Amino acid sequence: MENNVERRRQEILSMLTKEGQLEVAFLSKKFGVSAVVIRRDLQELEDKGLLSRVHGGAVSSYKTYYNMSFRQRSKSNENEKYAIAKYISDLVEDNDTLFINAGTTTLFCFRAFQNRKNLNIVTNSIAIAIEASEVQGMNVVLLGGEVNSKYQFTYGTEAMRLLTRYHADKLILSVDGVSAEDGLTTYYQQEADLCLEMINRAAKTIVVADYTKIARTTFTKIAPTSAADIIVTNGGTPKEAISKLKKSGAEIITV
Repeated sequence: MENNVERRRQEILSMLTKEGQLEVAFLSKKFGVSAVVIRRDLQELEDKGLLSRVHGGAVSSYKTYYNMSFRQRSKSNENEKYAIAKYISDLVEDNDTLFINAGTTTLFCFRAFQNRKNLNIVTNSIAIAIEASEVQGMNVVLLGGEVNSKYQFTYGTEAMRLLTRYHADKLILSVDGVSAEDGLTTYYQQEADLCLEMINRAAKTIVVADYTKIARTTFTKIAPTSAADIIVTNGGTPKEAISKLKKSGAEIITV
């Protein structure tokens, strides 16, 4: 039952991305559920900042998520991020060298594996660098350069220059969209080139993306989906989207 609810809500979001606006009556008929159930779905999605309710339906406002502060975004989809982070913690081993890009999901992942010993972490996330610097036995490099203070990441020519000095065993990559057709995408054009260079310089790329980001395309392309070795998402992702992603060659893990 829980998975059916999540799948329905994900499909509503996908339809909103294409149509821009949907009516409760239409959704009720399409999914064969009552208008009360659909209104409950829309309320839950609005509470997560993924749409805006209007009289008789809803309009797409997924981009409002990216207008939130870093702290506000950390509170969005917390359960999904915890589940993904728990799985990621088992993929990280003692003595690993990791690239980690900026994002609330990657911050959750870091917190889940910070008990590993002798990790080398190279990141453009200010939040992760601060927390990692306080963990005994963890070596952290914060890539210098220009700073996006709202979303707490570094970027630019200097960050790229410093990154070329390193190679990683694994990259943990947070993205805003994962699409079989359009690849791995981000809303932050400033960070896209840095993420691509991380992919190129890591032995294994692990993409972390909750169900709201699957089958979604955002502003700037980072790389084709085939650049990912593993994509970790969570329940609620439509089977059709998973099937398409598997054809890219990436291992798809649903937690």
